[in-house]
Amino acid sequence: MRESPPVSGNVVYGLEPDLDAETFQGVLVESGLAPRRPAEDLERLDRMLRASDLIVTARLDGRVVGVARTLTDFAFCAYLSDLAVVRDGQGRGIGRRLIAETRAAAGPEASLLLTAAPGIEDYYEAIGMKRVPHAFRIDRER
Repeated sequence: MRESPPVSGNVVYGLEPDLDAETFQGVLVESGLAPRRPAEDLERLDRMLRASDLIVTARLDGRVVGVARTLTDFAFCAYLSDLAVVRDGQGRGIGRRLIAETRAAAGPEASLLLTAAPGIEDYYEAIGMKRVPHAFRIDRER
């Protein structure tokens, strides 16, 4: 596995609807989110990307250092399904900015919802997101 250069300099944010599965996989692995996603299954990652309504990336010198993948109707609701920032980019405001860019792209009429990975809940509260105590889910079968 190659080592990535540390994140520094200007990060460029943008909408990237054609993000490829290999790049997405790399960010999932480098962020530590891979164990909670089907990171080993490129075909499934590609299906996830193609079915997304909104993909926001953070790039540094061409390298993708963050991804926010969202399902939304742009009118009422937006589910930010994946928020991943490479480990050497964490703590630099990249995740916060990805959320802000996602919120802006989804529009002011859409609420933004995400499910936090265990142990990271305090981060979302610290950046101003509210806990939703009355949410429910049915877990995936595989």
